[in-house]
Amino acid sequence: MSKIISIVNHKGGVGKTTSVSSLGVALSRMGKRVLLVDLDAQGNLTDIFTKETGDRTLYDSLRDLQGLPIIHIKENLDLCPSSMDLVSMDIELANLQDREYRLSKLLQSLEYDYILLDCPPSLGLLTINALSASNEVFIPLTAEALPSKGLGNLMSIIQQTQEHLNKGLSLGGIIITRYNRRKINRLVEESLRETFGTLVFQTKIRENVDIMESPLYGMDVYSYSPESIGAKDYESLAVEVINRNN
Repeated sequence: MSKIISIVNHKGGVGKTTSVSSLGVALSRMGKRVLLVDLDAQGNLTDIFTKETGDRTLYDSLRDLQGLPIIHIKENLDLCPSSMDLVSMDIELANLQDREYRLSKLLQSLEYDYILLDCPPSLGLLTINALSASNEVFIPLTAEALPSKGLGNLMSIIQQTQEHLNKGLSLGGIIITRYNRRKINRLVEESLRETFGTLVFQTKIRENVDIMESPLYGMDVYSYSPESIGAKDYESLAVEVINRNN
């Protein structure tokens, strides 16, 4: 049975898409079968891996409840691509009786070790669909005061989803990204660990130019710079994820 994980944060610039792509590739390199699902209309995750999305994207599947279009990227790694059509998806789903479970229905028959959902930077129906379909939520978060303050709204949405839509959903972990050992980074990390304990992954994703540059060349960090500290950090994170699920 697939482990379905939503990567969620409604604030941009926290490394959400980078975490989905890098963690997904790291898991696939360890022999895990991985599907990446791009739920963001901006399509940044899709652009990292392909420019050819074919005639159908996730939008078509959510609208028609027909099988997901899946593109094979490399060994053990597949992608369900996004498109700009997803901009209108919240409005189109709003009046449907099963609007929170469209994605869940599309994923339930798939067989992967991990399905990673790259959620949009909002808490609308696409994100609710992702949470309703997931076993766990991973929250990427920069160790800065303002991003950490936004956790309240996100935790509230997760709790409401648990209570009303998906009792099997749990907070699987908090990923500290863009870490550079400034004083504010250390203070926020300490606060997060005091509040969430072992839910905060031990691995911190250090600030790294290769992580920032790789999407500009349409590449994941392992294709762009496999020996970079970014690649090594996400490899370490992947080991933690696998160990938590064993």
